[in-house]
Amino acid sequence: MTRIMGRQGADWWRGAVIYQIYPRSFQDTNGDGIGDLKGVIERLDYIASLNVDAIWLSPFFTSPMKDFGYDISDYRGVDPMFGSLEDFDRLVEAAHARGLRVTIDQVLSHTSDQHPWFAESRASRDNPKADWYVWADARPDGAPPTNWQSVFGGSAWQWDTRRCQYYLHNFLVEQPDLNFRNPAVVEAILGEVRFWLERGVDGFRLDAVNFCTHGELKDNPPRKEIVEGFIGVRPDNPYGFQLHHHDKTQPENLAFLEKLRALLDEYPGTTSVGEVGDDDSLGVMAAYTQGGKRLHMAYSFDLLGERHDPAFLRDTLTEMEARIGDGWPCWALGNHDVTRLASRWNAEGDAAKLRLYLAFLLTQRGSVCLYQGEELGLPEASLTFEQLVDPAGITFWPAYKGRDGCRTPLPWASRAEQAGFSGGAPWLPIPEAHRALAVDRQEADPEALLHATRALLAFRRGQPALVKGEVHYHPIRDEVLCLERHYQGQRLLVALNFSDQARELPAPRAAQALDAAPELVNGTWTNGRLRLPPYGIAIASCSTEEDQAWDV
Repeated sequence: MTRIMGRQGADWWRGAVIYQIYPRSFQDTNGDGIGDLKGVIERLDYIASLNVDAIWLSPFFTSPMKDFGYDISDYRGVDPMFGSLEDFDRLVEAAHARGLRVTIDQVLSHTSDQHPWFAESRASRDNPKADWYVWADARPDGAPPTNWQSVFGGSAWQWDTRRCQYYLHNFLVEQPDLNFRNPAVVEAILGEVRFWLERGVDGFRLDAVNFCTHGELKDNPPRKEIVEGFIGVRPDNPYGFQLHHHDKTQPENLAFLEKLRALLDEYPGTTSVGEVGDDDSLGVMAAYTQGGKRLHMAYSFDLLGERHDPAFLRDTLTEMEARIGDGWPCWALGNHDVTRLASRWNAEGDAAKLRLYLAFLLTQRGSVCLYQGEELGLPEASLTFEQLVDPAGITFWPAYKGRDGCRTPLPWASRAEQAGFSGGAPWLPIPEAHRALAVDRQEADPEALLHATRALLAFRRGQPALVKGEVHYHPIRDEVLCLERHYQGQRLLVALNFSDQARELPAPRAAQALDAAPELVNGTWTNGRLRLPPYGIAIASCSTEEDQAWDV
């Protein structure tokens, strides 16, 4: 299948905006209450209207669904609940016809325990796939080989009576970890990636990519301080009690990433974005993307926590810039694993804040992932324990309610049955509060966040400095984050007011508001002064001459 190159060519991913689709909750076409690939095809015109460059499909592969598709039992199959391979092929063709590239999730570090590879591996200690997974003997007292913890709670080791050994699972018991120290495993995994490249996909989002290799079977040391959100887990999860020196982010992983990149380079115009959860996530992002021989880009949980004051944001971004060199970051403010942005950053029903956060995301150096529903400002859904299906929420209830609240179906029509998502009972309930934010309601309201999102994405697409430019940050002043973007002679000044008060700052006299900027860019530049309303946004072009320095 021919890939699209477009105006950006094979380098299209650098600065691209990727719209994340959680297929179970996007659009159902057969009335079973679960979204499917045909539903994605039906809504491609809507996605294209947002002015994004690509879609990212969360897993749709054959799976027992213990972790809703992140436990794969057949890498080359489409689970029947989502459709068929033919449906996927039609989706790729239809997306490409609209100028949208298609990236898909790949879960490489582990499989489902129902995968044929694991069934063979666990059968004995001497079968051809005996060491395709991470197996280890018990300690003399029968205890697990190490103190490693699972992200989902409890030991990362599960006893298996067939081999009388433990196997490693960094996530659910039903998600055994593959042994990437075995060259046959690496070649097999690369073969699964090639299968989808041959079907025309444009790239991969790589789940938990720093978990592919493990180190020596030694106990992890304890953390001196438990910090919420440092790797995307809460402080009440024992996973956060350790420094993860031995169970992930091992040097050997770099060799695998180089093999993966070499494969992708055989298919010009393809890309990769890795999810990194680590104590030093920014350092790992840098190491995984530098030099042009590993991942194209990576993202972490640094902006997916609750803290969002401008000083924290600036410190995170400047540290990333100082460390990443020629690497390339990808930024997201929400996804299928964290509380929805509007609730997490205290912006429920606050259009001005939501526009500010969108402008913040779209003016940083790097590519962007936008999670379905963020363009509508959806808040986190509140569910009862009986409504939960996420194993993490069920395990850690009531301190942590899991990820179901950000995964509820997208509301398309405010007055329709199941908000236009399905003709049947949905797999998760649709909150009544979401109906008021449905797509049809926002389409009819010129002031809605949906239109602001489209306008800002269209504006960004036309500004090379925002898409690919270098970045320089100024000190925070009166809760205003000020930065500059530079690219091939274009210089843009950006000011973002995180305060509920109007602000006035000095600015270069040569600063000129951009005629192409949408109305939500509401700051004014006059006679060397910048004026910002509460939660205001300002973007200007300016001469690059030294005497026009921005003294803030």
